[in-house]
Amino acid sequence: MQKARRSRLFLAIAAALVAALPWGAAAAPRAVVLDVDGAIGPAMADYVTSALHDLDPGETRIVVLRLDTPGGLQSSMRGIIAAMLASPVPVVAYVAPSGARAASAGTYIVYAAAVAAMAPGTNLGAATPVALGGGGAPKSGTDDTETRKIVNDAVAYIRSLAELHGRNADWAEQAVRAAASLPASAALKAGVIDVIAGSVPELLRQIDGRRVIAGGKPVTLATAGLAIVDRPPGWWTALLAVITDPNIAFLLLLAGVAGLVFEFTTPGAIAPGLIGTICLLLALYGLDLLPIDYAGVGLVLLGIGLMIAEAHIGAFGILGVGGIAAFVIGAVLMFPATAPGFTLSRPLLAAVTIVAVGLFVIALRLLLRARRRPVVTGQEALIGAEGEVEGWEIDEGRVRVAGELWRARASRPLAAGARVKVTGRQGLVLRVEPM
Repeated sequence: MQKARRSRLFLAIAAALVAALPWGAAAAPRAVVLDVDGAIGPAMADYVTSALHDLDPGETRIVVLRLDTPGGLQSSMRGIIAAMLASPVPVVAYVAPSGARAASAGTYIVYAAAVAAMAPGTNLGAATPVALGGGGAPKSGTDDTETRKIVNDAVAYIRSLAELHGRNADWAEQAVRAAASLPASAALKAGVIDVIAGSVPELLRQIDGRRVIAGGKPVTLATAGLAIVDRPPGWWTALLAVITDPNIAFLLLLAGVAGLVFEFTTPGAIAPGLIGTICLLLALYGLDLLPIDYAGVGLVLLGIGLMIAEAHIGAFGILGVGGIAAFVIGAVLMFPATAPGFTLSRPLLAAVTIVAVGLFVIALRLLLRARRRPVVTGQEALIGAEGEVEGWEIDEGRVRVAGELWRARASRPLAAGARVKVTGRQGLVLRVEPM
C-alpha cells in the first residue's frame, strides 16, 4: 500500500511539472519586427530570409519589416522578396521611423509586402535600376538595347508585385522609368501604400481585420493586442555585413596579398603568411557575394605584381609606373556602380594609391642609392684596395689584401712589410705598386 501511494504521488508531481512546462501551454501570439536598416546586400538578405524561414506560424501572426534603406543589390532584393512571397506569415513593409526612406530596392520590397505602410515624414521611390552605368534614369529615346532590357524587366517585375496586392502599378512604373518619389501622405492618396502609422503598435491596430495575400492564399489579419518582439540582426549578419563591404573586402585583398608576398620573400616569419592567408580567404568570400568586375580584379593584382617586380628588378620606374596605373584602373573597374552602398570609396582608393606611390618612390630611391654605391665584392672591389707585402723575390711576391694572401707582381722589387696598392688583376695574380 505504501509503495502504491508513493507511485501515485510521483505521477501526480510529474503531471504537474509537465503542465507547467512552456510547451504545455499555447505560446502567446506575437508580431516579429525585423530591422532592415542600411543598404540591402548579402548580409541583409541572409538576415531577412533566415528569419522568415525560421518563423513558427502558430506563434507568429505577422512580420513587420521596418525599412530605412537607400537601396541595394538586385540579387539580394529579389531573394528577400521571394522569401516574403513564400512566407505563410503575412509580411508588412513599414518605412519608419520618421525621416526614413525606402528608395530603389526598398520600393520593390514595399510593393511586395502584404501590407505597405509608412511613418509620417518618410518617402519612397527612385526605383530605376542603377546598373545602367550612369547611376540614373536612362535618357528618353535611347537605342541602348541592354538598357531597355534592364528597365523593361524591372517595370514588369514591379507591376506584377503591384497587381498581386492591388496597388498603383502605373506609379510603380514611373518610379522605375523616371525615378519618381513620393512622401507618405501622397503615397497613401495614390494607392501606393495602405496605411500611415506613427509606431508599430498603431500600425498593428490599423491593419487588424484587413484581408491580405500571404503565401499565395487570402488571410484575414488578427493583429490587435499582439506581443511585439524585436529580432535584431545577430553576430553573423554583422560579420557578413563587414566582409561584404566593398571597402573592407578591397583592404582585406590587399592585406592578404601583402602578407603572402612578405612570407615568400622572408620564409619562416609565419605570422605574415598566416594573417595574409586569413585576410585573403575572407576577401575572396566577400568578393564572391558582391557584383564585381573580374577584369578589375586582374588589373589590381597585375599592378601589385608590377610594383613588386620594380622593387626587385629595378627597371628605373617603368614597371612601377605601369603597376600604379594598372592598380588604380583596376580598383575603379572592380566595383561598378551597381547599387548605393556597394561602390569603392574614392577617398579610400586615393589613400591606398598614395601609400603605394610612396612605397614605390622609397624602393626606387634605395635602388638608385645601391647602384651608386661602390662595389664591395668581386674583382672590382680589389682595384684600389690596400695591402701589405708578406715576401718578395725579384719581380714577384706574396701580398695580403683584405685578409687574403695573393700572388703579386710589381714594376720593381718590394720589401717585406711594405704597404702596397692594387692597380689590376690578371687571373689569380694582382698588379700592385708601393703606396
